[in-house]
Amino acid sequence: MTLMLSEANYRELCQSSQALGVSLHSPVSQRETRHEVPSLLGRGSTRCCELSPGVWLDLIDKEFTQPWALSVAEHGHLVQITVLLSGAIDFDGVYPTLDAGQSYVSGSGRSRGYVARYGRSPQLKGINIHLDPKVMQPFLAEHGTHLRPTLLKTDEWKSAWFPDVTPAMRTVAQQMLQCPFHGVTRRFFLQAKVFELLALQLDGMMADQGAPPLPTTLKPVTVERIYEARARLVARLENPPSISELAQQVGVSDRTLRRGFRELFSISVIGYLTQQRLNQAEHLLRQGNYTVAEVANSVGFTHLGHFAAAFRKQFGVSPREWVGGRAGASHPTA
Repeated sequence: MTLMLSEANYRELCQSSQALGVSLHSPVSQRETRHEVPSLLGRGSTRCCELSPGVWLDLIDKEFTQPWALSVAEHGHLVQITVLLSGAIDFDGVYPTLDAGQSYVSGSGRSRGYVARYGRSPQLKGINIHLDPKVMQPFLAEHGTHLRPTLLKTDEWKSAWFPDVTPAMRTVAQQMLQCPFHGVTRRFFLQAKVFELLALQLDGMMADQGAPPLPTTLKPVTVERIYEARARLVARLENPPSISELAQQVGVSDRTLRRGFRELFSISVIGYLTQQRLNQAEHLLRQGNYTVAEVANSVGFTHLGHFAAAFRKQFGVSPREWVGGRAGASHPTA
C-alpha cells in the first residue's frame, strides 16, 4: 500500500524523527548539507550543495523500503535538470516517468501541482540541479535567443522537456556522484560538471528543434503548447489521446498541432509517438525482465508483427535479436 504524504506531512515526519534523536539534516561542510531519508520510508540521503550563488546541486543516493508518494502544491520554480542513474519517479501522467532512460529539464516560472510516487524501484540514485534564471540569462542573451522565451519565465507556467539520457549525460552524472575531490576543489569540479551537463542537455534540445532559430511562424505560446502536447504523448505511450483530443487538451487546433510537430521536431505526431514507443521498448528489452510480447503490449502495440517490423526499421534488428544480444556490438548499453 502506498503511503501518501503532503508537504506538511513530510515535514512533520522529519520533525518526529528529529524528536527521537535521529538527525536528518547534518552539515557536511559550510556549503553542503546531508538530508537523511526518514526511517519510515527507507534509508540513504541527499547531499545538497550550494556550489556558487544561484547554482545548487543535489546528490541523491536513497533506498526506499515501501512505496510512498509526495503531493506537491503549485509553486514557483527555478531552472532544473534531473538525471537518474537508477530508480524511477512516477507522476500519475502529469509528467512522464523519470528513470535511467529519460531525464527532466525544466525552465523557470510557475509549476502546477503534482504527485511524485517513489518506491516502485527501491534504489534511487542520481543528480538534481537548480539554477537561478539570473545565472542563465547572460548565456542566453545572444546565442540562446530562441530558447530564452520558453526556458526563462517568471509568473507564467514553466516549460518542461524530457530528453533521453545519453551515455555522455550518464557519465557526467556518475562523475558527480563519485567526485574524488574535497573542499574548494570539490566545488570547482562539481560546478564544472553542472555546466557540462547543462551544455549536453541544451545541445540536445536545440538539435531536437532542428536548428536555431525556432520557426518564426509559431508564436512562443504556441511553441510551449506543442511541447506540452509532446510531454502528454510521452506520458501516455500505451494509451495516447487522439490528435484531436491532444490538440484540445493543450489549446490548439489539429492543424496547428500537426504543423507544430513538423516545424519543431521534424516529424509527424504519429511518427514521434511511434519513435518514443520504440525507445521505451528498447529500454525495457535491455533490462531483460520482460518477454518481447510483454514489452510490445506495454508500449501500446497490439500486433506483435507490426511491433517487430517497426522495431527493426528503427534499430536495424528484430526485438528477438536485440534480446539475444546480437545488437550489443553496434548499440551501446548503460
